[in-house]
Amino acid sequence: MAGAERSRPDTTPLLDRRNNPSFCPKPLLAFSSASATATISVDMAAVTATEPPCTVFLGVDVGTGSARAGLFDEKGKLLGSASSPIQIWKEGDCIEQSSTDIWHAVCAAVRSACSLANTDGKEVAGIGFAATCSLVAVDADGSPVTVSWSGDSRRNIIVWMDHRAVKQAEKINSSGAPVLQYCGGSLSPEMQPPKLLWVKENLKECWSMAFRWMDLSDWLSYRATGDDTRSLCSTVCKWTYLGHAHMEQMDVKDSRDMEACGWDDEFWEEIGLGDLIDGHHAKIGRSVAFPGHPLGSGLTPAAAKELGLVTGTPVGTSLIDAHAGGVGVMENVLATYSEAESINDDEEAICHGMVLVCGTSTCHMAVSRAKLFIPGVWGPFWSAMVPQYWLTEGGQSATGALLNYIIENHVASHNLANRAASQGTSVFELLNKDLESMMRELNSPFLAALTKDMHVLPDFHGNRSPLADPTSRGIICGLTLDASEKQLTLLYYATVQGIAYGTRHIVQHCNAHGHQIDTLLACGGLAKNPLYIQEHADITGYPIILPRESESVLLGAAILGAVAAKKYPSLHDAMKALNAAGQVVYPSPNPKVKKYHDAKYNVFRDLYEKQLCYRSIIAESLAV
Repeated sequence: MAGAERSRPDTTPLLDRRNNPSFCPKPLLAFSSASATATISVDMAAVTATEPPCTVFLGVDVGTGSARAGLFDEKGKLLGSASSPIQIWKEGDCIEQSSTDIWHAVCAAVRSACSLANTDGKEVAGIGFAATCSLVAVDADGSPVTVSWSGDSRRNIIVWMDHRAVKQAEKINSSGAPVLQYCGGSLSPEMQPPKLLWVKENLKECWSMAFRWMDLSDWLSYRATGDDTRSLCSTVCKWTYLGHAHMEQMDVKDSRDMEACGWDDEFWEEIGLGDLIDGHHAKIGRSVAFPGHPLGSGLTPAAAKELGLVTGTPVGTSLIDAHAGGVGVMENVLATYSEAESINDDEEAICHGMVLVCGTSTCHMAVSRAKLFIPGVWGPFWSAMVPQYWLTEGGQSATGALLNYIIENHVASHNLANRAASQGTSVFELLNKDLESMMRELNSPFLAALTKDMHVLPDFHGNRSPLADPTSRGIICGLTLDASEKQLTLLYYATVQGIAYGTRHIVQHCNAHGHQIDTLLACGGLAKNPLYIQEHADITGYPIILPRESESVLLGAAILGAVAAKKYPSLHDAMKALNAAGQVVYPSPNPKVKKYHDAKYNVFRDLYEKQLCYRSIIAESLAV
């Protein structure tokens, strides 16, 4: 079925860039430095309830620049949401945050969301946390331990996008350890073992002081409940834990903590981190649980008071933020299938979809019943997102961050921002509108043809997949001396297309290694940009399903709370009940558009090959 064309239902709402004036917000600024003191951003459109429903589920998501909270009813409808900014420090390849600052932001966002949704803390049946896969260091008392050259004790988090550990990743990958086959053949410097090795080699006092090393989502659950149980999601995806060591335990009806038997001790010893084995892996996780497993006795009295909730409220084992987005949308894949098509059931259907969680970076996630080893793509991870399914995870390290960078570092950026402000619109709405005007002025046969002389390789922060090359660099081909807003508009558009070609590369690579992906499901901030979504549909050739509720990551986190509260027998059952599809965006039916993008995709692939050639030439010139 992969790649098969399907007719467009007349009744399906279509998101069209030429006719849809929907709001396109600016993506999250990845490198901003904001204080999380009292600033709260509120989604007023999401506040729809005048009376609290009987059962409410709370989802908390900590992204790169903010902590957000959202409340959902038993139909998956968003009742209210709020956000609070979090601080970030960036010094070269080192990017750091504070767990104390993040917890304060979480509490502020939760209190505000509850107030706006007219929901008393007693109405919240369950809570789930999702967060970036950042690394947190705390001592035996749970206090922060610095991971910064600065020695600032507040800076106890190495942010997911931090690339300080490139050399450590290369060292680990050279070991050829068996666990690496479950990470696409190599670890990324964004994963935890390279970062841990960097700390041990460079911050010896910090290494000796740290009592727990935790993924941020696990730390949030620990901070809320006092339960140190780790999630299969974080440990399998970022720590080389082998989740399939628990395959037989899936038959246990009542979810329970499981002794962490999936650590490969030989791996940790071989890479120089054998001390993490001590105490039955106490520093990195002695017990693990499936996503949504109820932790401890629920909220501790202290955490409940800080959050404005009730002591004992169930808290589900966490998910990485992108994976929560997958849980929040994956069951929507059936929206593109007609009754006449041969899909036996929804369990088969979800294996045909790939989720794009589009934010500062983009994660590309697909599940399968079979264990598929794909070079350069993370996984296969057993039960890391949907229990009993193998997860394949691709990604692009800079998407929203890249668009911000391209726009804000152009000489015309200031004028563009002023013009957008004067018109009461966003920069991205204005850029999309300007592209339509340029198409008419230049009598272009179709919109995408405006970039015929400009090509972008979007690897400005390396290539996460499918090339797995953190040393890859971005390329812009076609620059001139033109410094006008029109030139910035074209550069923005070519960058959007470059990101979409990267998605096409990932999808094709996965399908060539056993997947049957023929539908994309998009969520996250960039999914609100109609141009971004339409280009992805045109370039990949696949329909893209948007969720009914735009806050899919928050919904995925809330689903964890619903499972922990035992409102549903399993995570998959909760997904079926709370997921809901919205608009479907189809590829352009114009064959000229397809031919054009096929040609530009070939150029896109060639840009990286040329980069490798240039590297080789320079390396030879520098050889002794």
